[in-house]
Amino acid sequence: QVQLVESGGGLVQAGGSLRLSCAASGSIFDINIMAWYRQAPGKQRELVATITRGGRTTYRDSVKGRFTISRDNTKNTMFLQMNSLKPEDTAVYYCAAGVGTTAVQYWGQGTQVTVSS
Repeated sequence: QVQLVESGGGLVQAGGSLRLSCAASGSIFDINIMAWYRQAPGKQRELVATITRGGRTTYRDSVKGRFTISRDNTKNTMFLQMNSLKPEDTAVYYCAAGVGTTAVQYWGQGTQVTVSS
Protein backbone atom coordinates (compact mmCIF):
# COMPACT_ATOMS: atom_id res chain seq x y z
CA GLN A 1 0.00 0.00 0.00
CA VAL A 2 0.97 3.59 -0.64
CA GLN A 3 -0.11 6.51 1.48
CA LEU A 4 -0.32 10.01 0.03
CA VAL A 5 -0.73 13.17 2.09
CA GLU A 6 -1.32 16.57 0.49
CA SER A 7 -0.60 19.94 2.04
CA GLY A 8 -0.36 23.57 1.01
CA GLY A 9 -3.92 24.42 0.05
CA GLY A 10 -5.66 27.58 1.20
CA LEU A 11 -7.36 30.80 0.23
CA VAL A 12 -5.66 33.16 -2.21
CA GLN A 13 -6.71 36.13 -4.31
CA ALA A 14 -6.86 35.90 -8.08
CA GLY A 15 -3.40 36.35 -9.54
CA GLY A 16 -1.74 34.87 -6.49
CA SER A 17 0.27 31.70 -6.02
CA LEU A 18 0.16 28.52 -3.98
CA ARG A 19 2.44 25.51 -3.76
CA LEU A 20 0.94 22.11 -3.06
CA SER A 21 2.97 19.22 -1.73
CA CYS A 22 2.28 15.49 -1.70
CA ALA A 23 4.29 13.23 0.57
CA ALA A 24 4.33 9.54 -0.33
CA SER A 25 5.06 6.67 2.05
CA GLY A 26 4.65 2.91 2.21
CA SER A 27 5.38 0.61 -0.72
CA ILE A 28 6.60 3.34 -3.02
CA PHE A 29 9.38 1.51 -4.83
CA ASP A 30 7.22 0.62 -7.83
CA ILE A 31 5.57 4.01 -8.18
CA ASN A 32 6.14 5.57 -11.59
CA ILE A 33 3.38 8.03 -12.42
CA MET A 34 2.30 10.73 -10.00
CA ALA A 35 -0.43 13.20 -10.72
CA TRP A 36 -2.57 16.05 -9.47
CA TYR A 37 -6.31 15.93 -10.00
CA ARG A 38 -8.93 18.45 -8.94
CA GLN A 39 -12.65 18.47 -8.38
CA ALA A 40 -14.73 21.61 -8.24
CA PRO A 41 -18.21 21.63 -6.63
CA GLY A 42 -20.76 20.01 -8.90
CA LYS A 43 -18.14 18.95 -11.44
CA GLN A 44 -16.31 15.77 -12.28
CA ARG A 45 -12.78 15.16 -11.11
CA GLU A 46 -10.28 16.24 -13.76
CA LEU A 47 -6.63 15.58 -14.40
CA VAL A 48 -4.43 18.63 -13.88
CA ALA A 49 -0.87 17.40 -14.42
CA THR A 50 1.26 14.27 -14.39
CA ILE A 51 4.91 13.47 -13.89
CA THR A 52 6.81 10.23 -14.34
CA ARG A 53 9.71 9.01 -12.24
CA GLY A 54 11.98 10.18 -15.02
CA GLY A 55 10.51 13.67 -14.97
CA ARG A 56 8.30 13.63 -18.06
CA THR A 57 5.34 15.97 -17.51
CA THR A 58 1.92 16.64 -18.98
CA TYR A 59 -0.60 19.41 -18.25
CA ARG A 60 -4.20 20.13 -19.04
CA ASP A 61 -4.49 23.04 -21.44
CA SER A 62 -6.11 25.41 -18.96
CA VAL A 63 -3.11 25.36 -16.59
CA LYS A 64 -0.25 25.31 -19.09
CA GLY A 65 2.16 28.17 -18.46
CA ARG A 66 0.72 28.78 -14.96
CA PHE A 67 1.23 25.49 -13.10
CA THR A 68 4.43 23.49 -12.72
CA ILE A 69 4.55 19.91 -11.49
CA SER A 70 7.75 18.50 -10.03
CA ARG A 71 8.91 15.69 -7.80
CA ASP A 72 11.83 14.88 -5.55
CA ASN A 73 12.35 11.12 -5.75
CA THR A 74 14.90 11.20 -2.93
CA LYS A 75 12.27 12.62 -0.57
CA ASN A 76 9.26 10.83 -2.10
CA THR A 77 7.51 14.14 -2.53
CA MET A 78 5.65 15.76 -5.41
CA PHE A 79 4.82 19.43 -5.82
CA LEU A 80 2.46 21.63 -7.79
CA GLN A 81 3.47 25.26 -8.10
CA MET A 82 0.40 27.26 -9.07
CA ASN A 83 0.87 30.81 -10.29
CA SER A 84 -1.54 33.37 -11.74
CA LEU A 85 -4.41 31.60 -10.05
CA LYS A 86 -7.94 32.18 -11.31
CA PRO A 87 -11.29 31.72 -9.56
CA GLU A 88 -11.96 28.78 -11.88
CA ASP A 89 -8.99 26.98 -10.30
CA THR A 90 -11.00 26.68 -7.09
CA ALA A 91 -11.34 23.00 -6.25
CA VAL A 92 -10.22 20.20 -4.00
CA TYR A 93 -6.84 19.09 -5.29
CA TYR A 94 -5.90 15.42 -5.01
CA CYS A 95 -2.53 13.76 -5.23
CA ALA A 96 -2.49 10.39 -7.00
CA ALA A 97 0.10 7.75 -7.84
CA GLY A 98 0.41 4.56 -9.85
CA VAL A 99 2.85 1.87 -10.89
CA GLY A 100 2.16 2.16 -14.60
CA THR A 101 2.55 4.94 -17.11
CA THR A 102 -0.91 6.45 -16.96
CA ALA A 103 -3.32 4.81 -14.52
CA VAL A 104 -3.24 5.65 -10.82
CA GLN A 105 -4.13 3.32 -7.99
CA TYR A 106 -3.53 5.43 -4.93
CA TRP A 107 -5.14 8.69 -3.80
CA GLY A 108 -4.60 11.29 -1.13
CA GLN A 109 -7.39 12.83 0.93
CA GLY A 110 -7.36 16.14 -0.93
CA THR A 111 -6.58 19.74 -0.06
CA GLN A 112 -8.88 22.70 -0.69
CA VAL A 113 -7.74 25.53 -2.93
CA THR A 114 -9.97 28.59 -3.06
CA VAL A 115 -9.25 31.53 -5.35
CA SER A 116 -11.24 34.69 -4.69
CA SER A 117 -11.96 37.24 -7.38
